[in-house]
Amino acid sequence: MLRKAISPSRRLRRTPFSQGVERAGVKAYTVYNHMLLPTVFRSVEEDYRHLKEAVQLWDVACERQVEIRGPDAGRLMQMLTPRDLRQMRPGQCYYVPIVDETGGMLNDPVAVKLAEDRWWISIADSDLLYWVKGLAYGYRLDVLVDEPDISPLAVQGPKAEELMARVFGDAVRGIRFFRFGHFDFRGRDMVVARSGYSKQGGFEIYVNGSDMGMPLWDALMEAGADLDVHAGGPNLIERIEGGLLSYGNDMTDDNTPHECWLGRFCNTQSAIGCIGRDALLRVAKEGPVQQIRPISIDGSAVPVCDEYWPLMSDGRHVGRISSAAWSPDFGTNVAIGMVRITHWDAGTRLQAIAPDGTRHAVVHEAFWT
Repeated sequence: MLRKAISPSRRLRRTPFSQGVERAGVKAYTVYNHMLLPTVFRSVEEDYRHLKEAVQLWDVACERQVEIRGPDAGRLMQMLTPRDLRQMRPGQCYYVPIVDETGGMLNDPVAVKLAEDRWWISIADSDLLYWVKGLAYGYRLDVLVDEPDISPLAVQGPKAEELMARVFGDAVRGIRFFRFGHFDFRGRDMVVARSGYSKQGGFEIYVNGSDMGMPLWDALMEAGADLDVHAGGPNLIERIEGGLLSYGNDMTDDNTPHECWLGRFCNTQSAIGCIGRDALLRVAKEGPVQQIRPISIDGSAVPVCDEYWPLMSDGRHVGRISSAAWSPDFGTNVAIGMVRITHWDAGTRLQAIAPDGTRHAVVHEAFWT
């Protein structure tokens, strides 16, 4: 496959951590929310192994924040998602499917409730800011919606807690999963959450101010030298093993949360005010006709999956593969697929039409980690 370089411009934004990323020897980027997202440092496989054994700093500043503040902030948040937010308290983070009026997925961010009248939405790769602004204006809500100067930095891996405690103090160890606290770094308040886009455990620091990006990066690198800290990023192999979906890859606005195996995050009956509630009530009653499934693919390591690979059964098209990679730990190619109801049962054997030929594939009950 022909590799092409990315032409830099002001439209493709660098991040507060780009200097550290380049110093660490980044080898590949992707574009995410109009920003650079580092994807490879040594190799996908080496980065994968290190993530599972040590600790990494991830420049995920591309997870831009949509801030909603004002008396109607809670109402607007509930309009966006079929997840019932009434029991959510300040200090909590929720994974929230964001849907349009048809129930189609617009984003799958983490909502951070700072106060009753102030929220951050830490978004995946879509221009959600404009949808939120449009709803606020169209419904004449008493809110301000903007993108604050907040840039997430993730610390992921089994040694993440030890590294974080060295920089922020032992109190950081007390943060529960999908909760956050406020911590001082050189006189600046930082929101620190126990969360992240991996199954290895870790934290996300919502860095307050671009000017603090490199001072914090350097402090973490220095404090973690004996922990074998490295720069890293969301790892393709590890995320597929863990069933972590990628918006734009595994799901789009053509898919409902129920198709994306996210029905457990929908409280459609009680999420009064959600824009897509009526459409999702019908989907919840009738059930989806296709759904995300974990799939293994036989043979040697698969090529890069940058297009949908058809899934076939007896000559019929029954689904697609959207993400795939060789897993060293499980000794097979792991994949995420969207499969029709007639063929999504665990153990179903299918054929995946990969760029290098047809391969045998099997639907699994659960992801690998």
